Amino acid sequence: MDQVLAGRGVLITGGCGGIGKVIARVCTTAGADVAICGRGLRALEDMKLELEAIAQRGQRISIVAADVSDRNAVAQLVSTVKAQIPSLSGLVNAAGILGPMGNLDEVDVDEWIETIQVNLIGTMLLCRAVLPHFRARGYGQIINFSGGGATSPRPRFGAYAASKAAVVRFTENLARELDGTGIFVNAIAPGAVNTRMLQEVLEAGPAKVGESAYRDALKQKTSGGTPAEKAAALCVMLLADQSDGVSGRLISAVWDPWASLPAHKDELAQSDIYTLRRIVPADRGLNWE
Repeated sequence: MDQVLAGRGVLITGGCGGIGKVIARVCTTAGADVAICGRGLRALEDMKLELEAIAQRGQRISIVAADVSDRNAVAQLVSTVKAQIPSLSGLVNAAGILGPMGNLDEVDVDEWIETIQVNLIGTMLLCRAVLPHFRARGYGQIINFSGGGATSPRPRFGAYAASKAAVVRFTENLARELDGTGIFVNAIAPGAVNTRMLQEVLEAGPAKVGESAYRDALKQKTSGGTPAEKAAALCVMLLADQSDGVSGRLISAVWDPWASLPAHKDELAQSDIYTLRRIVPADRGLNWE
């Protein structure tokens, strides 16, 4: 990928753990000025040292501790990052939590609400906070993280699935609102990456998550899961100018031929490919008239 992000600034939430950590490394290698946000200052400081060790001379690395679900903290976060990284033109919303596991009438309601607050509201707050800056530049790239449960049911993970499905529709809607502004918004599905969320599922056990989900988690841990580098490479492609014009899509890092998307911009713009849509009988060759 060479230095395809040279001269560009990228803010990555959840940037010192899991997939976000890999994205931060890859964006730095691709030449970007990188700001990472997380809740733990010690982890952020360690991550800054790691990124500075691979950065080229002149690249800026910034860290800010913040809770993405807190609107005041998000406003301060973006203000700080803009001051430290004037080249800011990209946002990767990778922060997220798995939330409560179990049947709806068995889980803690406050934990359910918190999951929506972090995964959906946090994504919305970050997008809203960077928009004035991106509008002033006449350009911006936003990447929101979807995940398991967005396109099919995920029983016993109701809050997580609902939040991730909502992120996709939010992304589609925001992309339409920003049409013609030079700001592009997409959602990505990173695949079954081995992160702390996988460990949470295993620790919860089959009684809470269900036998099928538990077996899948064990299999994923044994196999090593999907490399986080796939999602990171997709992020770099979407943050680079080659993807300008691709917007309002849910793209799988694992299953979609995303490297070819720049060659199909016009076709994408005129279709509902890589979007959430309702299936009617005719779509399955049925006539229920």
